[in-house]
Amino acid sequence: MTNYVQNKKARFDYEILERFEAGLVLAGYEVKAIRAGKASLQGSYVVVRGGEAYLVSTSIAYYQEKNTPESYEQDRPRKLLLSKKELAKLEAAESQPGLTIVPIRLYNAGRHIKLEIGIARGKKQHDKREAIKDRDSKRDIGRELKWQ
Repeated sequence: MTNYVQNKKARFDYEILERFEAGLVLAGYEVKAIRAGKASLQGSYVVVRGGEAYLVSTSIAYYQEKNTPESYEQDRPRKLLLSKKELAKLEAAESQPGLTIVPIRLYNAGRHIKLEIGIARGKKQHDKREAIKDRDSKRDIGRELKWQ
């Protein structure tokens, strides 16, 4: 399993409550671009409309600009493939105040590209400071153990 793109800010800005694995409806040149690492999950989110889930504001750059169709939009909404139970859970979570659905990473499962999404609650500023302190203390402890 190869990670193509990770949304590092999602883990820092949000507390992930529940995770789901979703397939993506992509064109062939988009698959090639993702495998080449030309995608970004920065600032993207998931919306559920009409019983279907869509990935919004995800940028997938051109794989080869000359060979890409002229009608190609890098930031177009992309449909997610989920079961009806998962869609119902996501729709219920989206309607609750304070919860959002964020993409966490793009990876391959066999020959398919999958998207890990999570129901998340935003962290407060003091929670983010705690996370930074924990990360720094773990780094310092690791350095000390390395030198001994």
